[in-house]
Amino acid sequence: MELREFAEQILRSESLDLKLARAAEPLTDECPGEVWRPEQPARSPELQFAPRRTAPAMPKPGAFKDPSKRAIAHHIMANHELQALEVMAWVLVAFPNAPNEFRKGMVAVMADEQRHTRMHLERAATLGLPFGSLKVNCYIWKKSQQFESVLDYLAGLPLVFEGANLDHSLEFADAFEQAGDLRSAALMRTIHRDEIHHVAFGLEWLRRLKSPDQSDWDAFQSHLKWPLRAEKARGDVFQREARRAAGMTEEFISQLEAAGVAESDGDKP
Repeated sequence: MELREFAEQILRSESLDLKLARAAEPLTDECPGEVWRPEQPARSPELQFAPRRTAPAMPKPGAFKDPSKRAIAHHIMANHELQALEVMAWVLVAFPNAPNEFRKGMVAVMADEQRHTRMHLERAATLGLPFGSLKVNCYIWKKSQQFESVLDYLAGLPLVFEGANLDHSLEFADAFEQAGDLRSAALMRTIHRDEIHHVAFGLEWLRRLKSPDQSDWDAFQSHLKWPLRAEKARGDVFQREARRAAGMTEEFISQLEAAGVAESDGDKP
């Protein structure tokens, strides 16, 4: 299977099963194709992106005693993971001249995103909420449309969205655990471990593609597209050890921690 074919399958197919089908082996990258920047991915009618502020908000963790609230949380997170997968496919077709090693490395990360989507949607369904029962937002996808280079992508998705999930995944794990939902808590801890590898992949390629005279922090900052910014790359409880495990320097971690907790700006998912 050609890598381009795999990316286009995710972007062009309305079928969720096809979007979540792993790349067929052996995977080659001999025909990366022309630049293609689709404005939005194909989706089935029930998963079409909803107008802004019409999709449900994430329930407060204090409400997780109610199974229906936990189901909503998993439904929202399933859509976040699906968007991340679609953005990664978009990167493969938008930047076909990116290094082959990077492009093939993306496939392993995308396999995790496919698995995470299934984990969330299956958990939501078990809690009584089939995927597609609620409106879904396009926040992550919308932000990807600003990426003008692979470095923009690396700063934005692996280091902001997935970087923030180093904190959020454990915050949700704790909240699910406190609500007595050990299965959901275990799911979030699994995702947390995967996110460490995803952030490490993003950081590795930021270092390989940035200007040699730039620090990690300067490269990260210079490729962020508003409203993505450093304070969006963390949650309320800052996980220093997870960031060390992802390969961040102590200086980078301290600068990120000093960015503070993200404040509401009316432009959150």
